[in-house]
Amino acid sequence: MKVSLSGIRDAAAWEKAGVVLPRFDILKMRAATREKPVWVHFGAGNIFRAFIADLQQRLLDSGDAECGIIAADTFDVDNIRMIYGGYDNLTMAATLNADATVDLKIIASVAEALVGQTGAAEDWARLTEIFENPALQMVSFTITEKGYALLGLDGKPTKMALADMENGPDKPVHCMSAVTALLYCRYRKNGAPVAVVSMDNCSHNGEKLKSAVLTMARAWKERGFADEGFIDYLSDESRVSFPWSMIDKITPRPAPSVRKILEDKGIEDMAPILTPRGTYLAPFVNAEKAQYLVVEDRFPNGRPPLEKAGVYMTDRDTVNRTERMKVTTCLNPLHTALAVYGCLLGYDLIADEMKDADLTRLVETIGYREGLPVVTDPGILSPKAFIDEVLTQRLPNPFMPDTPQRIATDTSQKVPIRFGETIKSYMADPRRDPASLIGIPLALAGWLRYLVGLDDEGREMPLSDDPMLEELRGALAGVKLGDPASCEGKLAAILKNPVLFGVDLYEAGLGKKVEELFAAEMKGPGAVRAVLKEALALS
Repeated sequence: MKVSLSGIRDAAAWEKAGVVLPRFDILKMRAATREKPVWVHFGAGNIFRAFIADLQQRLLDSGDAECGIIAADTFDVDNIRMIYGGYDNLTMAATLNADATVDLKIIASVAEALVGQTGAAEDWARLTEIFENPALQMVSFTITEKGYALLGLDGKPTKMALADMENGPDKPVHCMSAVTALLYCRYRKNGAPVAVVSMDNCSHNGEKLKSAVLTMARAWKERGFADEGFIDYLSDESRVSFPWSMIDKITPRPAPSVRKILEDKGIEDMAPILTPRGTYLAPFVNAEKAQYLVVEDRFPNGRPPLEKAGVYMTDRDTVNRTERMKVTTCLNPLHTALAVYGCLLGYDLIADEMKDADLTRLVETIGYREGLPVVTDPGILSPKAFIDEVLTQRLPNPFMPDTPQRIATDTSQKVPIRFGETIKSYMADPRRDPASLIGIPLALAGWLRYLVGLDDEGREMPLSDDPMLEELRGALAGVKLGDPASCEGKLAAILKNPVLFGVDLYEAGLGKKVEELFAAEMKGPGAVRAVLKEALALS
């Protein structure tokens, strides 16, 4: 059996293999989309294929939509040509359930897959045609947070962004430049309204997207490529809106175990590829069952009925509160704590860590005991139920091939939000004492212990990428495992840095506690485990 339009005609064979097929007429959907495109999505990777595309599939299956999604990619041509083009724009989706079962489904809601680069002349002409069509309602993105960055750390345009600014809308390279150029085509053609929606996992994503588009548009105006009317068009939310959103779904790298399941069922050509751009892709995607998408309901040209597919359509404040609940309390802090201690204790899978009584107690302490009392309640989701699902279903899922080493990446950028916000909430509440916290200080001490580069048995361990790794490692130079005295005075400059933790930890009453926990974890091999047991037993 092959994942293709002709291959899925034998419905009985796919049903026997336990694969759910689309219930709508694929060719009719594609014809309707070509005539009246409603939705374009940039960033045609795994999260799109497993989640966003499936949302529209649900609407197509139920008869609540007639058109599909046009997928576009400005980064990796081979994703479009080999993965989409090689499989008739169909995707095999594998849902990894917490009970170790797998649900299989063919996603067929992608009507077209296009390269978003001017060098791909035919595809770019089609994208231009789509953006000029007044029927277009929304343009969405899953391109990662760095995909919106036009400026470097010095506040100046990056080399790519500057070239796009100088070259104008006819030769864009950066994704933000390409989208701005296509919006300029829409403005010049008819100025029809449209919603431009970031669905990336970053705070205030709609604000980041709007800022990037306006930055490029203003640069073009200054250079004579665009007029003031275009700026007015982009700035008028009754014509071009930039809704905020919160997304949550884990879609890890395609797993060999899932590929084997597919091949054992007789499904052919499922081998992954590594593209010349370094992207690891497969004809299938695997993802956890849990998923959340909360979107600000601001669509000036209408929208698909996404609420019928399980999307929470709400106001901006609720989106912001939901994102804050997840990132500062109910998921991300737990992930980071497991990441650093998982590396120290020799784990390769997050799911395996959840079988460890000490680590389970650590994240339960951080989530339930320390986080929930100050959680931001969004009103549309129960924070308690959210943590329950995270700790009992999502993190322990044995089929989720997620590693502590991956999650430990860029921890210095995550700490001020994932832990600092809760500390600040305790500081701001006269009824609470930050010094009473134990799980969060353990997580912070564990991260600093991780930066020493030795696991709990004293063996060297690789450290994940982090923009502050060299600087932090330099500050810890001279500390020696087995010599707690070598730690004296080493942490002060780190712990008082509000950039790292969101607050000065000494002002919060936690600096000394983190110092003591770190020194105890440096006593020698096995000290990390011993400190976890002792500290949590007292909590």
